[in-house]
Amino acid sequence: MSIRHPIIAITGSSGAGTTSVTQTFENIFRRENIKAAVIEGDSFHRFDRKDMKTKGAEAEAAGNNHFSHFGPENNLFAELEELFRSYGETGTGKRRKYLHDAEEAAPYSQEPGTFTPWEDVPVSTDLLFYEGLHGGVVTPEVNIAQHPDLLIGVVPVINLEWIQKLYRDKSKRGYSTEAVTDTILRRMPDYVNFICPQFMHTHVNFQRVPMVDTSNPFIARDIPSADESMVVIRFSNPKGIDFQYLLNMIHDSYMSRANTIVVPGGKMELAMQLIFTPFIWRMMDRKKKAS
Repeated sequence: MSIRHPIIAITGSSGAGTTSVTQTFENIFRRENIKAAVIEGDSFHRFDRKDMKTKGAEAEAAGNNHFSHFGPENNLFAELEELFRSYGETGTGKRRKYLHDAEEAAPYSQEPGTFTPWEDVPVSTDLLFYEGLHGGVVTPEVNIAQHPDLLIGVVPVINLEWIQKLYRDKSKRGYSTEAVTDTILRRMPDYVNFICPQFMHTHVNFQRVPMVDTSNPFIARDIPSADESMVVIRFSNPKGIDFQYLLNMIHDSYMSRANTIVVPGGKMELAMQLIFTPFIWRMMDRKKKAS
C-alpha cells in the first residue's frame, strides 16, 4: 500500500462483470479529474493467443485437461506483483497491452491476440487502476493482494457468472455453447484454487444475485437484468462505512449482516459512486499532503 502512489484493483473471474465496475470508476476519474494508469489483467497472461492455442493442444495431448488462463503456469504473477510494488514505491513500472481484436490492434500494426512491447508507466499518474483476473492472488511465491490500497471483488453467484460468460462468448466471440462449456469445465480447478481464494483478501465484494430462475445456466436465453437482481455488498472492515447514509440514499436497501448491505441490482452503480467517491477523495487528499 502506498500514500504517494495508490493502487486500486478490481478482481473477478471471466464473465463476472468487472468491466461494468471499471466503467463506474472511469466516470469517477473523469469527474474528479484523476489521471489513472490503467492496467488490464489480460496483458499479464504468459502466452499470446496463438501460443496459448498451441500450448493448450500440447497440454491436452499430454493428458492435462485443466490448462487455463486462471492458473499460475499461464500468467506472469511475479511480474504483476513487481509492477504493483514498483508503482507503490516510485509511481512507475513496466506494463504492456493485450490487443483483443482488430480495432485494438490496428494502431499498433499488429495482429489481434498479441501483446505490445513492454513500456514504462508514465510518472505523472495519480494512481494505478488494475482490472482483471488476479488482482488479489496469493501463492507461496507471490502476494499480489498486499499491494492495492483498495481491492474490490466482483463475484456473481456462479450460475449467473456462467450465464454472462456464455452470452458474451457466444454473441460477441462466435463460440458455441459446447465450446464455452468446455472452457468452464477446463478452468474449474484453477477457478477453485486461484480465483475464489482472492475474495478472502478483498476490501469490498460485490455479488449480484438474480431473483429469477437460473438453475440451468446452459439453456438461459438472456442475462437476468439488473432490475431482476439484488447486489450483496460485503465490507471486510466496516469501520468508517456510514451504513445509515447508504440506507437513506439507496431505496429498498437493507443490512443482512453487520458488515453487509443489500441493494437493488439497478442501484449498483449508485452504490459504487456513494461508497468509492469519498474513498478516492481521501486517497487523493493523503497523496497531496504527502507530496
